[in-house]
Amino acid sequence: MEWGSELWDQYDIIERQTQWGIDLIEKYVKFVKDRTEIEQTYAKQLRTLVKKYSPKRVTKEDQELKFSQYQAFINILNELNDYAGQREVIAENLMQNIFAQLLKYLHENKQERKTHLLDGRKAQQNLEASFKQLDCAKRRFERDCKEAEKAMQSAERVDNDINTTKADVEKAKQQANLRNHMVEESKNEYASQLQKYNKDQNQFYFAEMPHIFNKLQEMDEKRVQKLCEAYKMFADTERQVMPIIGKCLDGMTKAAESVNESGDSQVLIEAYKSGFERPGELEFEDYSQMINRTSSENSLGSLKSESRVDQRTINKSKTKRWPFGKKNKLIVSEDFSHLPPEQRRKKLQQKIDDLNKELQKQVDQSEALDKMKDVYQRNPQMGDPNSLEPRITETGQQIERLRQEVQKYETWLTDAEGKLVSRSDSCLQYVSHGNRSPSLNNNGSHEKESPDTTYSDDSGQEPLPQPPSLSEFDDFDDDHVHPIGSSTALYPFDGNSEGTIPMAEGEVLHLIEEDKGDGWTRVRRSDGEEGYVPTSYVRITLSRQ
Repeated sequence: MEWGSELWDQYDIIERQTQWGIDLIEKYVKFVKDRTEIEQTYAKQLRTLVKKYSPKRVTKEDQELKFSQYQAFINILNELNDYAGQREVIAENLMQNIFAQLLKYLHENKQERKTHLLDGRKAQQNLEASFKQLDCAKRRFERDCKEAEKAMQSAERVDNDINTTKADVEKAKQQANLRNHMVEESKNEYASQLQKYNKDQNQFYFAEMPHIFNKLQEMDEKRVQKLCEAYKMFADTERQVMPIIGKCLDGMTKAAESVNESGDSQVLIEAYKSGFERPGELEFEDYSQMINRTSSENSLGSLKSESRVDQRTINKSKTKRWPFGKKNKLIVSEDFSHLPPEQRRKKLQQKIDDLNKELQKQVDQSEALDKMKDVYQRNPQMGDPNSLEPRITETGQQIERLRQEVQKYETWLTDAEGKLVSRSDSCLQYVSHGNRSPSLNNNGSHEKESPDTTYSDDSGQEPLPQPPSLSEFDDFDDDHVHPIGSSTALYPFDGNSEGTIPMAEGEVLHLIEEDKGDGWTRVRRSDGEEGYVPTSYVRITLSRQ
């Protein structure tokens, strides 16, 4: 069904309908724009939220990053940030694919409608002009007929009048004949205009206006089709990013599932384990012996002397340090002796590893300078070999200094490990004797405690350091014990040596520490067992940071 045949007389209705369609597109364009602004605002708020709760600076020294629960939270923030990016993609696609396209089409649609309506008005004006010509010819024909009738009546009246002359009669007849001739001409003109108007009217109602109405119908249907595509694109725009949004949500779920409560507990233990043993039992101090003293022993001098001794004992017991005391001010020393034994060992090992890396870098630089010097000596045109001497000398001095530093820290590390072994043996001895350690200093009696909290022992054994309070451990950093990747066993390994663990071919272990150049890699099983395996026996995969 076509507008040209069915709505041939509804020009005003068609004009209103096409205008209503344009208004609907304008309304939808505004709707898409508002939706785009909502998405942009939502994405901006999400990014602000992520920025608010993200750590300001992320470094490997941050203790929080070692906990899986905090890493999971960081991963969720990252996924939420990606999710916000997808909301921005939706806003951008809505703006480019719907808003901009519809706005462009709306302008074209208005111009096309205006052209068709102008063509319709022009055709109507032509028909009206033709009708005016017809009406004018009709009125002239009517007027000439009336004039001819009057002329005929006047001629008959003159002819019947006996008093008129023959010349008057002839003149009246000529006038009547002239009027009749004019009537014939106006009649022919009227007939011609009538025929022309009927033809123009036929052309207007059966050709021109139906064609214009059909063009308007085609334009309107194209507009509806364009609007329908925009409706679908509105849904498809969000559907296109749903897989990525789904991956973001899956990432959040994966982050939640990666939380390891036992692993976090292990991280806390590794971070703050002091290596000290628990304090032993206190001995009973018998003050009743003073009552049984003889009268000779109860002299004033001996009483005062014993009172002073007992008072010193009481005062000494009051000054004993407890693990839950107040935090004391730390004096940081180069050999990390201010740290607990286990923390000191880890810090020394970390320092040695850092120095070895720096030493290797300097060695590589020295080798490169030697090669460059050799090239300059063989090809003098490339450079002066003597110009490299200051750098070579400086690099050599750096290498020597770093080697001395490594040797110094290795000596301290050996000392720290020896104290840990001694402390472990002391603890075993304490357990074998029924937990009857005589004092809090873990290696002797109360009487050997000195005011500066250091200890001496007559046995010749190396003295153990005074354990600081647990609250002093709050500021200590620990190595990064969270897995940094995974290692897959390429070959089976028995693990009979001390410090190693066995593994089966194909077994996947957590990577704790990479090879430091000694051919061994530190790994951990899922049950928490740790140890070293040969680096050549495993394939290492590092986690992405």
